[in-house]
Amino acid sequence: MTYSIWTKMLLSTALGDVDEELHDAMEPLRQEISMIVLGFLGSEMSPTQTFRFEEALQEVLRELGRVIAGRTYNRVEPDEPETLPHDVHYDGSPYRRLNHKTANRNVSTRFGKIVLWRFGYRDWQREGGEPTLFPLERTLGLLGGATPALTSAVGRYFADAGATQDVVLQRLRREHGVIWGTKKLREVTGQLAERMQPFSAQAQAAKVQSWLKEAFAGKGNRRPVLSVGRDGITLGMQPGDSFEVATAATVTVYDRRGTRLGTVYLAQPPELGQHKMTDELTALIQAILTGWEGPLPRLCYVTDAGDQETAYYRDVLRPMCHPRTGQALDWQRVVDYYHASQRITTLAEALFGQTRAAESWARRMRKALLKPNGPSRVLHAAAARACRHGVIAHRKRDYRRAYEYLRTRTQFMQYWQYRRQHLPIGSGVTEAACKTVFTQRLKLSGMRWKHEGARIVLTLRVILLSGIWSEVYTTVLESASDTPIQTYGAPPIRKHKIAA
Repeated sequence: MTYSIWTKMLLSTALGDVDEELHDAMEPLRQEISMIVLGFLGSEMSPTQTFRFEEALQEVLRELGRVIAGRTYNRVEPDEPETLPHDVHYDGSPYRRLNHKTANRNVSTRFGKIVLWRFGYRDWQREGGEPTLFPLERTLGLLGGATPALTSAVGRYFADAGATQDVVLQRLRREHGVIWGTKKLREVTGQLAERMQPFSAQAQAAKVQSWLKEAFAGKGNRRPVLSVGRDGITLGMQPGDSFEVATAATVTVYDRRGTRLGTVYLAQPPELGQHKMTDELTALIQAILTGWEGPLPRLCYVTDAGDQETAYYRDVLRPMCHPRTGQALDWQRVVDYYHASQRITTLAEALFGQTRAAESWARRMRKALLKPNGPSRVLHAAAARACRHGVIAHRKRDYRRAYEYLRTRTQFMQYWQYRRQHLPIGSGVTEAACKTVFTQRLKLSGMRWKHEGARIVLTLRVILLSGIWSEVYTTVLESASDTPIQTYGAPPIRKHKIAA
C-alpha cells in the first residue's frame, strides 16, 4: 500500500468535523468581506471607490484561500502518530517514523505562505546521510517548498517576455503574497525545467500531429506542408562578456489553404558545432513522422544559407528515411527569398552605386527571381551589366560575394516552382522565433548569461511558446507518483466525529 492511499483511508473515516472547522476559520474573513461590501455600498459611487473596493476584496479573498489551503493540507495527516505507518520504504531505502510533527513554515501557495505540520521519517541505517523524509510534502507535490499550482505559475512568469528576476519576484509578492529571493527563484525554476524537459519533445510531436490531422481534414486544393527551419542569434555570455551564437529551430504546419496552423519551437544556448540542436531537432522530426500514420505532407526546409543550416540539410535531412516505413523522404530545401533579395541589392549598388537606378534595377530583379529560372535571369542580367559598364571599384569584392551566393545556390532558389507547390519561400517564422524566444527574454538591457541559466530559461520558454505547457506539466505531476512511498499493513479504523 502507498502512503497516499493510507492517508486517504484515514481521511475517509474522519471528515465529520471538517465543515465546522472551516466555518469557524472563515467566519472572521466573512465578516471582513461583509464590511467591505457595506462600506462600498454606503459610500458615494466613483471610479476611485470601485477600484479600492476590488483591491480590498481581492486581498481578503486571497487570505481566505490561504486559510483554507493551510487548514486543508494540515488535515491530510492525523495528529495521532500511531495511526500512521511505523515504517515506509522510498526509493530503495527504509525509513522509520518520528513521533512528533514538525513545522515547515515556508510552504508557498498561490494564496501566500502557510505553515505545514507534518510527520518525518528517518533512515533506518542513519549511515548514508539521507535527509529526513516527509511523506506529506512528497504527496502534495511540493517543489522547493512551493505547491504545484504556484510552481506552474512561477515557471510561466519566469518564461514570459521581459521577465527579469526582479520582475518575477515582484509579481510573486504582488499577486500571491509570496516573498522569495533570487536563490529560491533559481532553485525552483531550475528543478522545474529539469523535470519538464524530458516530456517536452513528446508533447511537441503530439501537438504537430494534431495540426497535421486538422490540416488534412480542412478544405482547400493544396497539400499540407510540414516546414522546418533553424537559425542562429548572438547572445551575451559570461564569463568574459563575450557574444556567442545560440540557436533556434521551428517546426510549422500549413493547411490546405496555406494558412499556418501553428509552430513549435526549439532553442539551445551557444554550443560549438550546435550538435545538441541538431540532435534535438532530428529527434523531434522523427517522433512526428513515427506517430503520424496519415498521408505524408510536403516536407520543406526553409533557412538562410549559413554553414550550420546548410550542413543540417546535407548531412541529416537529405539522407533521412521515414523512421517507421524506411521510405526515402523528399525534403525540399528552400533558401530564404529575402536573404537572396539582399544579395540583389548588393549587386545593384555595386553596378549602379546608391542611386535610383540601382533601386529600380534591384526591384526588377527581385520580381525576376520569382519567375521560372529566376536565379539565372538575375545572374545573366548582372553579368551583362558588369561586362558593358564595369563594377564600381571599391564594391568589386561585395559584387563577387553576392554573385557567388546566388550562383552556388541556384538549385535552392527555384521560387517559381516552390510557389506552385505552395511551399513557404521565406524563413520569417524562424527569424521571428529568434526574436520571440531570445530577444524578448534573454537579450534585455545589460543581460549576460551562463550556459546553465540560459538553458533553464530556454527550456521553460519554448514549452510556453509552443503552447504545450499544460500538457507537459500535467505529465510531470503524474510522473511524480511513479516512485511512491510504500507502507505495510493497513491503517487502523478511526471513529469519525459528527459535526454539530
